[in-house]
Amino acid sequence: MNQGPAIMWFRRDLRLGDHPALHEAVRVGAEAGVLGVFVLDDALLAPSGKPRAAFLAGCLDALNEAMGGHLVILKGDPSIVIPDLARGINASAVVVSADFGPYGQQRDSAVEAILALDRIPLERVGSSYAVDPGTVLSDKGAPLKVFTAFRRRWEIIGPHVVLDAPDVSWVDFPSMATTSQIVDDAGRMRPQRFDGLDDGVTVGSFEPGEAAALARLDEFAGAKASYYRDMRDIMAEPGTSGLSPYLRFGCIHPRTALALVNGDDEGSTTFRSEICWREFYADVLFHEPQSARETLQPSLADLRWDDGEIAEGRFQAWARGETGIPLVDAGMRQLLAEGWMHNRTRMICASFLVKHLHIDWRWGARWFMDRLIDGDLASNSHGWQWTAGTGTDAAPFHRIFSPIAQAERFDAAGTYIRRYVSELATVEPPQLYEPGGGSGLLRPDGYPAPIVDLKAEREEALSRFAHARGRS
Repeated sequence: MNQGPAIMWFRRDLRLGDHPALHEAVRVGAEAGVLGVFVLDDALLAPSGKPRAAFLAGCLDALNEAMGGHLVILKGDPSIVIPDLARGINASAVVVSADFGPYGQQRDSAVEAILALDRIPLERVGSSYAVDPGTVLSDKGAPLKVFTAFRRRWEIIGPHVVLDAPDVSWVDFPSMATTSQIVDDAGRMRPQRFDGLDDGVTVGSFEPGEAAALARLDEFAGAKASYYRDMRDIMAEPGTSGLSPYLRFGCIHPRTALALVNGDDEGSTTFRSEICWREFYADVLFHEPQSARETLQPSLADLRWDDGEIAEGRFQAWARGETGIPLVDAGMRQLLAEGWMHNRTRMICASFLVKHLHIDWRWGARWFMDRLIDGDLASNSHGWQWTAGTGTDAAPFHRIFSPIAQAERFDAAGTYIRRYVSELATVEPPQLYEPGGGSGLLRPDGYPAPIVDLKAEREEALSRFAHARGRS
C-alpha cells in the first residue's frame, strides 16, 4: 500500500471552505500530508478566451496565498502529469471533486486507469453542484427534460450542510509553471470569424478568489436577496448576485449560497430557482453530452442559418457592439469591456443574433465562451439553445425579443445604454432606444445606422421557422 501524501487535485473547486474532497484528502493524508495540485490543461485552456483565463489565474493566485504558497501548478495532459506525480511521491490517493462534463468524465477515467497500474486510487468526493447531475430522475428513473418538473424534485433534496475549511498539512513540492502562463497560452484556437476582434484581457469588477466570493455572497444575502426578483432584470442596477464567476471556478459552492439565502421571500426563492437552472443545464448535458454543440429539438434540425461573407460581417458587427441597435450594442460592449454581461441582456443579444441576423446559435455560444469570465459549457450552450428555441425546455422560436421594447421596460432612463455606448451619451429616451439612436437627423456622428431592419428580419425568422417545422 502506498504511504506517501494524498494529492488534492483542484479543478473547478478553487477554495478551501465547504470542500468535501479536501476533507477526504486530509483524512487520507493524515500521516504524510496533502499535496495541492492544479493542472494547466490545453484541452480546457485552448477554448478559453483570455478574460476567463486571466480570472482563472487570479483565482489560482488567491488559492495559493490561502494555502500559504503550497499550490503546485503543473502543465500538460492530466493523464500523464497526474500519474507521473503520484508515482513519483508514492501518493496514497488522488482526491478530486467529481466532474460530470463530457470531457471531465473522459479525462478522469483515463487518469483513473493509469493510476490503477500503480494501485493508487482516484477518489471522487463531492462535485460542483448542490445536487449531482444524474441524481434527479422521474418516478420511472428517466431524466427530466422540463425545468419545472426537475425543480420540484431538486428542491426537496437537502438540507445543504456547509463544511468548515479543514486544517491541512500541506506538502512542499517545486512548481513547474506559473499562473501567468495561463493568459499567455489561452486563445490560440479562435475561429477565423473572431479575427480582428478586440482581444484585451479584462475581468471587470470581479476580484478573483474565495474571499471575494464570500464577500459578494454576504453582501447579496444581507442587502439584495429579498429584492432579487424585482431588481435582477434592471440592467443599470447591481441587482444580480454577481456570483456566477465564482460558481464557475468553485471559489464558492452553490451549497454555501443556498444555505445562506434560505428565506421564503420572493427574492430568495427566485435566486434559488436560478441556481436550479444552472444545475438543470448540467443535468441535461450529463444525459445528452452532444447537446453542447448539437440542436436538441429534431423539429428545428433543418432551420436555415446564414453563412458566408455577409453573415461573418454581421457577426463581427454584433460582437463589436456596432449593430446600430443601442441595447444590443450596449450589451456586447459590456462583454468586451468587462468579460461579463447582464443576464437579461445576454438573452436579448442572443435573440438578436439568432432571429434578426439568422446566424447559427453555435457562433454566438462560442463567442460568449471566448469572452465570458463565467463561461460554463452547460449553462452557455443550453442558454443559447433556450433562446434559439432548439433545446430542452426551450422558449418557443416565435418568442423574439424586441431590443426596443426590452430597453423601454428594463432600462427606462437609458442609463445602461449610455454607460456603454458613448456615442449616445447625450441622446435621451425614447430616441435612445431606436435603431441607430433614432432617425438620421438625431443619430450622432460616429454611431452606425442599423445593420438590419428589425421588423423585416423578424418576419424572415418566422418564415424560416415555419419552413423548418413543415419539413420536419
